[in-house]
Amino acid sequence: MSQDANKPGANRAELSHLIRLAMPLVAAQLAQMGMGVTDTIMAGRVGALELAGVALGGAVLWPSLMLVSGVVMSTTPIIAQFNGAGRDSEVGEITRQALWIVLVLGALLTLALQNAGPVYLALGIEADIVDVTMGYLSAASWGIVPVLGYFALRYLCEGLSWTKPAMLIAVLALLLKIPLNYWFIFGGWGLDPMGAEGCGWATALVMLLEMLAMICVVSLSRIKRVGLFHRYSAPHLPQIGTLFRLGVPIGMAVFVEFGFFSVVTLLIGRLGPETVAAHQIINNMSGLIFMVPLGLGMATSIRVGFNIGAGRPHAARRVGWLAMASSAGLAIVCIALLLVAGPWLIGLYTEQAQVIGIATSLLGIVACFLIFDGVQVNAMGALRGFKDTKVPFFIAFSCYWLFGFPIAWVLGFGFFPELDLGVLGYWIGLALGLVAASAALGLRFHRISQLAADITVAGV
Repeated sequence: MSQDANKPGANRAELSHLIRLAMPLVAAQLAQMGMGVTDTIMAGRVGALELAGVALGGAVLWPSLMLVSGVVMSTTPIIAQFNGAGRDSEVGEITRQALWIVLVLGALLTLALQNAGPVYLALGIEADIVDVTMGYLSAASWGIVPVLGYFALRYLCEGLSWTKPAMLIAVLALLLKIPLNYWFIFGGWGLDPMGAEGCGWATALVMLLEMLAMICVVSLSRIKRVGLFHRYSAPHLPQIGTLFRLGVPIGMAVFVEFGFFSVVTLLIGRLGPETVAAHQIINNMSGLIFMVPLGLGMATSIRVGFNIGAGRPHAARRVGWLAMASSAGLAIVCIALLLVAGPWLIGLYTEQAQVIGIATSLLGIVACFLIFDGVQVNAMGALRGFKDTKVPFFIAFSCYWLFGFPIAWVLGFGFFPELDLGVLGYWIGLALGLVAASAALGLRFHRISQLAADITVAGV
């Protein structure tokens, strides 16, 4: 074992570094999620139909967006390793190639989502719900290219271990989103009420402003040293291919998890607007809590990548285990808060007694899987730092779709009358999928990190 691994206080020092890096990312993710909470609360105040439309539109929008942003996320470990190795001259070029991916894939995704109406109808969702859903989705999809551009520039900053811009921009975006949402949804100042569609237009506008703000940061701050906008770069297929080889598994892993939740949301759509609304409220609340381990997982990827680039695999291994343990501890605290304050929080979203009753019945099962959700996202982040993306994708796919989803389908759809648990059955399937993923990804990290450490020792 390396001397670094035996240094007194190494764990404490690395944990301190990780937390400093993670705190702005956690704040950024909470603010980003806060915009979704704003959508849910304000749409819920209009009615269950509007809330269901926003929920079902988001169930297609956000997983699709995460799929493409996951491809671009491949720049973070690449840039982090460049940074650790002192190869700043290569950072700008790889980011320019990522922006080409954003432009092409973002445009294709926008076109696809604006024509998604038949998909909802094919799933058996009522036509009036589909109309509201497409109003929201068609408007919000105009923000896809801008927000993907924002993510590409954000990952540049994060790969260089500078996480504060993401926090500041996300917080400002949230502060802007609240009044814009109110104006577009409820009308006023010369604007007619637009309901869910107005929520979509407010979302798209804020996405555009986020991109413009991040362009200013990259152009005017210390990041300008990488020369991102100093010259034009045509698409370079070998570099784009590298990003795709690393990023597609990342994007697919994110997609299969988000898609898992989203398909369940779409299936719950057949249970009626009240059940969809209750599910969306609980999904929103658990998603808000999830932003804490997610931000920590992003920091883990950056820190692991930096240590690998600097030739310190033992330190990278330490980061991963510390992140998983810290995430589990934070989840326990969040579970206690959720169980105590959950009913009150649900009341902030809606005043409809039926919706409140359904949502309250789901609190227990949601609390159960929060620990495993945090562990799996940090294990995934640590593996990204090692540029290990293909196997984690297959793990995620297997655990969510081959294990968790069949259970959700059987328990929620009512194939067996004695097991017809409705929306609770779907959530049990979600929880068990997360349990399996956390165990499998933890084992994968143990193997990969130990192999890297052993190779280093053998080479000494």
